[in-house]
Amino acid sequence: MAPVTPPPAAEPGAGPSPGTGTATLAVLLIGPAGAGKTTVARHWARHRRVPTAHISLDDVREWVCAGFADPQSGWNDQSEAQYRLARRTCGFAARNFLANGISCILDDAVFPDRPVVGLGGWKRHVGPGLLPVVLLPGLEIVLERNAERSGNRRLSDEEVAGIHGRMAGWHASGLPIIDNSNYDVETTARVLDEVLARSLTSPPSW
Repeated sequence: MAPVTPPPAAEPGAGPSPGTGTATLAVLLIGPAGAGKTTVARHWARHRRVPTAHISLDDVREWVCAGFADPQSGWNDQSEAQYRLARRTCGFAARNFLANGISCILDDAVFPDRPVVGLGGWKRHVGPGLLPVVLLPGLEIVLERNAERSGNRRLSDEEVAGIHGRMAGWHASGLPIIDNSNYDVETTARVLDEVLARSLTSPPSW
């Protein structure tokens, strides 16, 4: 897919692109650890002209306190079950928001080579109108951002590199991809708006 070019800088105080600023949307922001998914999603949600919620799958997974199955300790039946439960919970919340006229943006590290925890589940739980967008900066960038994280959100360099490599499979998917290596959060959110405006006109096939 051709690289996405950011739109011209908006005037101070201006809202999102006209094509998305007033629409009720369900967006799934995909990307590796350190891509900036949660930060961008939260910024985008806060600066829309219409009510918009942000739902982070990692946050929902961590609602489980005692007995939390941390995928960093190994992906197994328990961690997969908790992931599926968190995704269903996110999907239920998204549908509830949408039914009440509130847009939502969800973020998750969805792998293109793992159908069991892939886009199909998100589409099933949220609905066919879900708009997926991939946030995929360069490896050096995600390594730098990961180094600034703490707790169980921080991964080893080897894990980050492995996840980033697997995410490269999205290039053959036909989904819109934003390389935000050189964008700040505000610029990335504006680029996301432009990508979504195009997706509303010509939805990606997935």
